[in-house]
Amino acid sequence: MRFISASALGRRQFLQAGAACALGALTRPALGANAALGPEGLTLRPGPARIRMVGDEFPETEVWTYNCVEPGPVLRVRQGAPFRAAVENQLTESTTVHWHGIRLPNAMDGVPDLTQKPISSGERFDYAFTPPDAGTFWYHSHDNSLVQMGRGLAGALIVEETDPPAVDREWLWTIQDWRLTRDAQIAPGFSNRMEMAMDGRVGNTVTINGMVPDTVRVRAGERIRLRLLNAAIARIMALRFEGHRPVIVALDGQPCEPHEPPDGRLLLGPAMRADVMLDMHGEPGRSYRVIDDFYDRLAFTLARLAYDPAPPLRSHPSDAPLRLPRNPVPRPDLKTAIVHDVRLQGGMMSGAGMGGMMGMGDKADWAINGQSMTGDGRADMPPLFQIARGRSCILDMHNDTAWWHPMHLHGHSFQVLDRDDAPVPHDVWGDTVLVKPRERVRVAFVADNPGDWMFHCHVMEHQVGGLMTTIRVA
Repeated sequence: MRFISASALGRRQFLQAGAACALGALTRPALGANAALGPEGLTLRPGPARIRMVGDEFPETEVWTYNCVEPGPVLRVRQGAPFRAAVENQLTESTTVHWHGIRLPNAMDGVPDLTQKPISSGERFDYAFTPPDAGTFWYHSHDNSLVQMGRGLAGALIVEETDPPAVDREWLWTIQDWRLTRDAQIAPGFSNRMEMAMDGRVGNTVTINGMVPDTVRVRAGERIRLRLLNAAIARIMALRFEGHRPVIVALDGQPCEPHEPPDGRLLLGPAMRADVMLDMHGEPGRSYRVIDDFYDRLAFTLARLAYDPAPPLRSHPSDAPLRLPRNPVPRPDLKTAIVHDVRLQGGMMSGAGMGGMMGMGDKADWAINGQSMTGDGRADMPPLFQIARGRSCILDMHNDTAWWHPMHLHGHSFQVLDRDDAPVPHDVWGDTVLVKPRERVRVAFVADNPGDWMFHCHVMEHQVGGLMTTIRVA
């Protein structure tokens, strides 16, 4: 299988949904379709569609979409404003929607059988919550999630600040990873046991906002806020902006001290987001690559920043403040915090088998503290531990495996404290933290949101293969 790169396919076309979509053929703007949210909220309709993903020389690709656009419509809401969405299931199987990164009521979290009944084919479920935090979030299926997300069921959710930063433009890049056949169809084999026990289903085609990217037009002197969302089911990305110095101002929707990524490589595991400020100080008329070089010998050009030949917009970089206002996330009290050890176990080449581990499924390749829970959620999932509501907690994670794990906690945001005992700078917070093989990472949060909350790896094969548990706040 060859990797379908932007250079191989030439100029990209806008996405179009075919007749299979109930709403008819739609086109979406280059930076994502926006859904207008009226007083009655909106309706999301997951269902099949056909899209022009990789150019006119290939057939349309059969995918699953929300409202006939791929990725799903960009939902924009205001911080602290009530949000409502009705989900009408047009798939032939059940589904749910998880509002990833939002600190919301447990009943709205979208985990099948744990927080709600799955939405059967032809049925409807109403979600309602008030997002307390501004930032870059997203929504995706959480039922049969490996297949449903792998076929396209994901979209961005932007919670806008009351006082946004001064920029010339804002971009959103929803990055997805697909494994396509030679006729541009999604390849079968979502439950490959070898991939499940290794690094997951890494694809051969990467898209930005539903299409294989080519060039993005910029003008010298402008400042751009770039919202990055890794919506892949397994692909980890390490992005380098050739000739530029990106400044990270938020991770997973939570503001941090503005800083450049180490060695100029912005690392994003599946489900992770980053808000980046880009001052366009390149040479007019030139183009610069955005490169992903995470995997050995598989570096590729994700996109090109093509400068307009016009003179710079301004003679010097913008002096507008970079720091974003902090969200109302409570800071944990590290002196009184309860500490829970979390051991990530299993997978190939990890030096230990799965023998003796407590299973809750028939395809367990992974475990947390010896307990393996497969699938997407279940009513009988015993919590890994219980935390008193309002108590500060430290998760002391030890990755005993040979593989990377983006560990995601539902319903909360945590502070990333240290990696292998080295303090993490820049006051970094998140809901997903990428843990390297054999690495120890500590995160801390205030358990102020009652309920049973999933805690799992966001490499979807790892989650459904057992790297999943729940944490009870009561």
